[in-house]
Amino acid sequence: MDFAIPYTKEQEQFRKEVRAWLQENSPENMRIPIDPNHVTPEMHEFWTEKHLELGRKGWLYPTYSKEYGGGGLTSDHETILDEEFSHARSPRSYGNTYSFGSIMVWGTEEQKQKFLVPFMSGEKNTHQRLTEPQGGADLANVQGKAVRDGDDWLLTGQNVFISCWGDEEYFPGVMMTDPEAPRHRNLGFFMVPNNTPGLEIRAMDLLPSSGLSPGPGQKAIFMDNVRVPSDHLIGGDHQGWQVMQTLLEAEHGGRGRAFPRDEEVDNLVSYVRDTKHDGGALGADPILQQKTMDAVLEAHVQSLFQRHTFWMYQNHMEMQGENNITNVQGRESSCRNAIRMREVMGMYAFLSTQEPGAPQGGRQEVNQRSAAGQRHAGGSTNIAKVILARRIGISRTQERAAPTASTATSQGS
Repeated sequence: MDFAIPYTKEQEQFRKEVRAWLQENSPENMRIPIDPNHVTPEMHEFWTEKHLELGRKGWLYPTYSKEYGGGGLTSDHETILDEEFSHARSPRSYGNTYSFGSIMVWGTEEQKQKFLVPFMSGEKNTHQRLTEPQGGADLANVQGKAVRDGDDWLLTGQNVFISCWGDEEYFPGVMMTDPEAPRHRNLGFFMVPNNTPGLEIRAMDLLPSSGLSPGPGQKAIFMDNVRVPSDHLIGGDHQGWQVMQTLLEAEHGGRGRAFPRDEEVDNLVSYVRDTKHDGGALGADPILQQKTMDAVLEAHVQSLFQRHTFWMYQNHMEMQGENNITNVQGRESSCRNAIRMREVMGMYAFLSTQEPGAPQGGRQEVNQRSAAGQRHAGGSTNIAKVILARRIGISRTQERAAPTASTATSQGS
């Protein structure tokens, strides 16, 4: 089967333009290191400025509407951008897009202008805060409270395992607005501004989990009577769970991927081809060859799932399980392939970037840590399976997908 994507002459001309920009603006010492935890503050600052340039060109969030700061381009443009930035080891964005849909679907026009425009232009960044210390994967078990104070709200609570840099301007998430209301009807969704009295961000001292996002590590957020204006409440003061569901559709893979590259599997193929063993290539061993090809096939399956989801999203099609299949398959397949890599490479898979003899500079050790953490990123795998069961009708309870910027508006892509 041919997995290659055909491109038109116009699209290849756009590729040349992107490639030329990267050659001029992406110096080698500013490219993403093998271990994303080694991204330096200088790299972060450099790319934050470059992302402003991308925003002005419409390349930062290319398929979103120009009305709200996006590029107004096609999905083919985004695919090419993702391809070229991936090959150049250059971050196309530091911003987190998951809250875009919540604002697009549930926000007022004033809120869209206030939040979306600076987010999509690269002027400001955001990162959702979901997990509370006592709640774990039960995101509706919110203990943090929001209390009205005149025209404002006072927010008190905690969040953990936030994969942010710490310098984002906003931290969207839910708070309990009505302790007497029933579950799922007792929350409000707030855009909480950073650098506000009463808000503190602390680094969490954990095993580094590379690969989920470049550099930031995990943070805890503490709020003690943080004052938030009323126009920072998205949706009604009892609609927070519904607004959050739109965000979770995106976090659970609901937008797919324009260019889902499995670099770790590509590296595995290179390893078995280039590594010498008993006078020949390691890949000549039929057992190791089969394990490697199993990993390649698994990666291709996941790539097709992600592209299919991306196609559905870009065409404003409602998904009732397709994105959840992609989500569950991705979680499971990344772990299966990590096991295959260990079986093929042996203990070499655990040599870090600091070890002189590490194959391929230690890339697979980074992947081993990433695969372990991926079981919990964006909610645990068992929760993902419950959602999938409900969507495809094999659970005692059933549910429909939440509205997204793709299905509920003509603007969001």
